[in-house]
Amino acid sequence: MEDDDSRVDSYRLERARFYDRQLAGIDRPDVDYYRRLANDVDGSVLEIACGTGRVYLELLAAGVDVDGFDLSADALSVLRENAAERDLEPSVWTADATDFETDRRYDLAICPFNAVQNLPTIDDQLSALESVHDALAPGGRFVFDVFVPGFDVICETYGEWETKSTEYRGEAHEVRTRTRMADEVEQRFAVETELYDSSGSLVFAEDDRLSMLPKRQIELLARASPFSDWAVTGDFSDEPIEDGHSIQVWKLVV
Repeated sequence: MEDDDSRVDSYRLERARFYDRQLAGIDRPDVDYYRRLANDVDGSVLEIACGTGRVYLELLAAGVDVDGFDLSADALSVLRENAAERDLEPSVWTADATDFETDRRYDLAICPFNAVQNLPTIDDQLSALESVHDALAPGGRFVFDVFVPGFDVICETYGEWETKSTEYRGEAHEVRTRTRMADEVEQRFAVETELYDSSGSLVFAEDDRLSMLPKRQIELLARASPFSDWAVTGDFSDEPIEDGHSIQVWKLVV
């Protein structure tokens, strides 16, 4: 049993390292967007599901008073390694978004890059909103982004494996990914990822389950939450969301 548990932990840490390296190469406007929001507040900032620090470390490097937490201890290990390479001192801890408490009250809480979609049930989603609300100071805001479910993308790409060659740890690897509907009634989907080294040996395999969150469902969640007001814009533009936008950016106000 000890060997099996150790292998699972190794897979998860390896996955966190690979995920971090892959994200380093993406061009997504969310970092600049959240950095601007964070610089505009006078008080402290909390990042929920900060992962390996793609957004968090940029806020910290910009001088923002920012804390963060994530459910994955392995992701936070990678974040701390990245912080050490940049001579940054992070304030992060392991916690569950559905049930967390903080000693501080923040002026801004953020949850970037679809992380809210990892909450599987309505109860989990509402619990997370309540926990975030309790962590905010009066007038504080919770800002998060999720994608707009695109039926053309679902019809054309879901269910199909995609294989790409990539470099990892200085060696050639092959990564296979597939997104598929896991539960059509509950609108849950799975993202499967497999990484193989140059000899064809499996490095890790993960199956993440996420929730589709169309605009109307999030609005219903906001209405049922303790937040007093909310608004949604599209594609980090600060413009009202409309057909054609691929990203929902929600701002909930205490």
